[in-house]
This record gives sequence, structure tokens and C-alpha cells, in this order.
Amino acid sequence: MTQATPTAVAGSRTPHIRHYQNWLRDTRGLQFDDYHALWRWSVSDLDAFWQSIWDYLDIQSPTPHTAVLAKNVMPGAVWFPGAQVNYARQVMRHVQPAHAAGQPALISENEKGQVSELSWPELQRQVASLALHLKAQGLQPGDKVAAYLPNIPETIIAFLATASIGAVWSVCAPDMGSGAVLDRFKQIAPKVLIACDGVTWAGRDINRLDVVQELRAALPSVQHTLLYRNLGTTENIADIADFTSATARNDDQTTGFEPMWLPFDHPLWVVYSSGTTGLPKPIVHGHGGMMLVMAMQGRLHNDIGCSYAPETLGERFHWYSSTGWVMWNAQMAGLMSGTTCVIFDGSPGGSKDKPDWTVLWRFAARHGVSFLGGGAALFANCAKAGVNLSQCGDLSRIWALGSTGSPLAPEVQQWGTEQFRRIAQTPAQQDIWWVNISGGTDFCGAFIGGNRELPQQPGVMQCRLLGAAVEAWNDAGAPVVGEVGELVCSQPIPSMPLYLVNDPDGTRYHASYFEIYPPGHGRKPGGGDFDKAAGSVWRHGDWLRIGDENGQGEWCVIYGRSDATINRHGLRMGTSEIYSAVEGVDEVLDSMVVDLEYLGKDSFMPLFVVLRPGIELNDGLKKRLSDAIRTSLSPRFIPDAIVQVSEIPRTLSGKKQELPIKKLLLGQPLDKVVNKEAMANPGCLPWYEAFAQEHQKEVAQR
Repeated sequence: MTQATPTAVAGSRTPHIRHYQNWLRDTRGLQFDDYHALWRWSVSDLDAFWQSIWDYLDIQSPTPHTAVLAKNVMPGAVWFPGAQVNYARQVMRHVQPAHAAGQPALISENEKGQVSELSWPELQRQVASLALHLKAQGLQPGDKVAAYLPNIPETIIAFLATASIGAVWSVCAPDMGSGAVLDRFKQIAPKVLIACDGVTWAGRDINRLDVVQELRAALPSVQHTLLYRNLGTTENIADIADFTSATARNDDQTTGFEPMWLPFDHPLWVVYSSGTTGLPKPIVHGHGGMMLVMAMQGRLHNDIGCSYAPETLGERFHWYSSTGWVMWNAQMAGLMSGTTCVIFDGSPGGSKDKPDWTVLWRFAARHGVSFLGGGAALFANCAKAGVNLSQCGDLSRIWALGSTGSPLAPEVQQWGTEQFRRIAQTPAQQDIWWVNISGGTDFCGAFIGGNRELPQQPGVMQCRLLGAAVEAWNDAGAPVVGEVGELVCSQPIPSMPLYLVNDPDGTRYHASYFEIYPPGHGRKPGGGDFDKAAGSVWRHGDWLRIGDENGQGEWCVIYGRSDATINRHGLRMGTSEIYSAVEGVDEVLDSMVVDLEYLGKDSFMPLFVVLRPGIELNDGLKKRLSDAIRTSLSPRFIPDAIVQVSEIPRTLSGKKQELPIKKLLLGQPLDKVVNKEAMANPGCLPWYEAFAQEHQKEVAQR
């Protein structure tokens, strides 16, 4: 495996965010005393800031835009009208210079040790071949392509081919059961299905052909199916085309193929974010918004460099993810900046029989990874397992670690910092930079994250990101610092959803993010109220503190979800999906689940079940309930405890009291979290109050 020698130690080179500020000084005459002043400008003068990002990233369009933010309304902001872009074009602009510099586009490895390296010209050729194949099947701009694929190069090829012809991409990971996948894909009515025959996970090959056939049977909109033989299946399946053959074309048409120009807000992909009721929300993002925001955040805040640029020559980016997590999108976005992306498909912790949390570290050493990211749980598991990085190979190229998905415990960050200090071969590794970020699938980006020029503190995020008008609001809807409040974003960001599928009047979209606070309140750029026509602020559903305990500094701390959505290591699932699986078991009459997150401690997700008369909860039934969740959804959503109760607390209208019980279990007093007069069965509350008190004692002893 080739490794280009970097021309400078990444941790000592000039950060990209400093290059950007120097560029603002030289081209705009703008200078800022500190990061806070830069951030304040970015969320107050939206037109100037986002135009600067367009220019700094050198976004190309054959037609000029007539405005930057033509309509500042939430939801419904209108960005860069008149401009034409294509995500795939932004990627393919790097083909010639990256290849000339000897840098690959993708390096991949799976659990079996099978390694592949894809050059930039070969990436371009395969994308063109598949795009022409899809067009030949009648796929038109706006048509949906559903993918059931793991984290392999072929998935990225399929996405870029889809985007290049204006079709709309959507992917589910093969570790999801058919029920959860169909809950998503049925909503978007895909015209094409691209699937794999199976995956390898934790040492086992898992055949998924039965699921593929089930998906085909349940999706009547699908007119064409492609199969990638990830496990090497040899059997022929009627009416299914071969993915490898579809990407094998190499002729004048593939050579001359170019991604089509599309309006800035043309749909790019559909991702899914679950609420507490109903089906997962199918969220549509646009080409232009994803190009601007993901490339900006990756370069300026994650400091990820172009792999063929002299100052960042040979840098390689890895963020461990499945295709079911938005960090797969973030990993792939490195290609827009000309960065070599290094991907791993498989279990990061070995198998159940042979756990091994050195897997990704050894993988990173083999392939010269320079930026290694993952979920906070990944690093926590490595620390608990006593991983010794000195025994994991040559990690001298790593200069930054990224974490997201849940709060990173201070002691885990300290563990990683000390591990690198012991093996340090560069100044950067003497105090390794942690890029702790918090954002969401909802807008496919981060609100809070890193800045290489700011100080770092274990378990704390460094700053609010440029262009993200994030505030913590108290119960009165006023911004506060130094205390915990509701995370809101008061100004639009180009990557916010265009709309939700099957939500023609925007009712569900509005209810998901904009219905809590009155229109106009806090909406004026720079602070203050605005005209009601501007709409409401975005409420994200997280508890946030800005600054330290005294409100000083740029620090940010996320204290978990403020709503009842389940967030397990970055993967979100609506409680309704869990109830569907659990209450499908005959013995279960009713159920309720809450996800409790604690700063610096493991999260805890109990499942409460009401059983049929005469039925007692035993180990056998617990296993069946866990298996139901594993089969229908994912092993990630198996509860930490299953508890039999006599009643599930409900409102007078019959809604489960998930959020009040969550607050109660997190330590808030009963009279502060629930209105008994609004309940149908307040008599059940004393049991939950006693359970909460016992749980708090257990948490305190951890």
C-alpha cells in the first residue's frame, strides 16, 4: 500500500481556519480580534459570510446567482437562486491533479483483510459507467435510488453516479432488519434498488439475499435492481442486474461523461431522522447546501486537508461509520476537498468470542491515516479494554481524533491523549487534537465542533461553528451562557432540509423543528426579535451550555437529548419503531422506552413492559424481546434493562409520557416534570418515582 510522505507535520502546519481568515483580510479587508468576533460576523452578516465560503471553496456555476440568501425565513430559506451545481462535479474536479500527485481517491479494507485502492480516474470511470447504465434504465432527475449497501467503495460509486444524473439517493445499512428498511424506503417510492448479497460482521458472513427479495416484493415502485456480490454469491437471480458489470464500461461515452448542472436546491439525498411517534422522517437535502456546509466544516473546523496540496500532501481521512449513520456522508464529503478517504467495513471491536478493540488502530497504522474519527462509544470501549496504542503499529501519521454521536467522557479523552503522548513522534501527538462535534442527521452537519487555534479541554467541545447561529435558551426563551438551556439555531443554514417527503404543506417539517417558539422571536440576525414572517428558530432537541460555569470562553457542552428520541451512539430511532417490535410479542400489552444520557458516564436505556395477566418477565422472555428489536431494527437498540411494570403513564389523550419519565429518571423532581391532572393514570407515578430514586443511587456510584 503506497503512502506519500507528508511535506509538513499536520499539527504544526497553518490551520485552514487561519488560511481562511488571512484570505478574508486580503480579499475582503476583514479582520477579527478573536474567534468569537469571526463567529459573530458569520451569523450576523449571512450574505457576506456564505458568499465568502462560496468563493473560498471555489464553487463553480455556469450561471450566476442573483442573491445569496434571497429569503430569510425558517423554514423555507432560499439560497443562491440562479446558481447551478452538482455534488459529483465538485468531487471530480480533483481527478487530474490528485492522480498526477500519486494520491488515491479511496482505500478500503474489510474484516477479512481484503484491501482495495481506487484511483481518482478509476473512480470517475466507474461513476460514469454506472450513471450511463442508470440513465439507460430510464432514471430521470428527481427519481429515487434506494441502496441497501455497507461501507464499501461501491456504495460511494453508486451515490456519485446517482447524484451525477440528478436522481435522489437514499441508503440503509444491511445491519438493519427488513421492517426498519421498509419503513424508510416505502415512503420514498424508489425507482431503482441497489443492494448487496450480504455483509461480514464480527467474524460472520451474514447473507442478506432473503431481505433483498423481501424489499423487492414490498416496493412495487422499483423497476430495476442491481446486486453487488459483496460475499461472492454465484447464484443467478431473475431480473437482477450485476453491479460489477454495470460499472465495467470503458468507452468514449464514459470518457466524455460529465455530471449534469442542477439548481442549487436540487434534491441530493434522503436521510432519516426519527421522532417519538410515527414513521421515520424522510429528510431531503440539496446539492448546493451539502457542498457548501460539509466542505466548509470539513476544511475549516476539522482541518482536513487536500491530499495533493503541498502543505497537506498525503493526508488521509477516516471516520468509522456504517452507511446508516450521517457520518458516512461526512466521511465521503472528504472527496469534495480532494482528500483520500480510508474506509473500513466491519466490526471495530472484533467478535463476541474474540473481542479486539485494536482493530481500527491497526487499520489506521497500515494505511497511514492522519485523521481518525468515530463515535464516542468507540473510544470509550478502547479505554475500557485497556488498548495500548504502542502495540498497534506505526500511528505516527495521526494528528487528530474526531468524536461524535454522544458526549465524550473527560476520562476517555484523557486516556487517548495520554496514549498518544506516550507514543508521540510529532509535536501534534504530544497533545493530540480532539475534534469533538455535535450536530445531526437533520441538517447533515455540525452545530458545535473544533477549531485548531482554540484551547481544548477533556469532554468539552471547543466552539460553535461558523455560520451556525446556535444559542442556549432558558425556559423564558432568552439566550443564556454559563447555564444549561435548549439548543436553538436562530438563522438558516444552507444544509437545512429542503422538505420532508410526503409532507406537501410542510406541516410535519414545521412541527419537527419550528413549533416550540413563536415566529419572529430571536430571529433577527445578530440578536433580537424579527418580523413574524421570518418564522421561528430551529429547536434541535439537545441540552446545551455555552461557555464555562461562569459563561466565559467559547466552550460548549451537550448534556443529552431534551426530547424522547432514542440516540444510541449517533444512530437515532423513534420510540414508535421500538414499540412496534416489542409490542409485536404476544405477551406484551404495552411498553415504554427512554434513553438516558449522562455527561462522562455510560448512557442507560430501560424498557418498561406491561405483560398479559399471569405472565411474569423471565430471562427467556427478555431474550425474545431483545431478539425482536435486533431483528426488526438493529442490535444497537437493544435496551440495557427490561423492567416489568403494571402501567405505562399516559396523558388523557392516550400519549405515553416518555419525556416526563425521562426527566424524572435523570433526577428532576416529579412535580416539576408532570402535570397529574393531565394524566389518565396518575396512580402509577409513585412506582416510577421510587424507581428513579433507586436509579439515581446507582448512577452516583458509577
